[in-house]
Amino acid sequence: MNILYNDRTDLLYIRLDDRKQDVVNRRVSEDIVLDIGDGDRIIGIEILDASKHITLERLLPVKYEVSKMTV
Repeated sequence: MNILYNDRTDLLYIRLDDRKQDVVNRRVSEDIVLDIGDGDRIIGIEILDASKHITLERLLPVKYEVSKMTV
């Protein structure tokens, strides 16, 4: 499992399955998108405007990466 957070876009992505596979995006709410893979399994969870929904400190002790994108 990987947890990635982009502070520039305020997007939190939780990757549950690291296998390479095709996914279909399913929006379940205004701010949450599920990546569905083989066998209709949830592969990833994307949370838009993440800081409105969760604080990263609450994810501890899970390690997470903060990526800063450069333009």
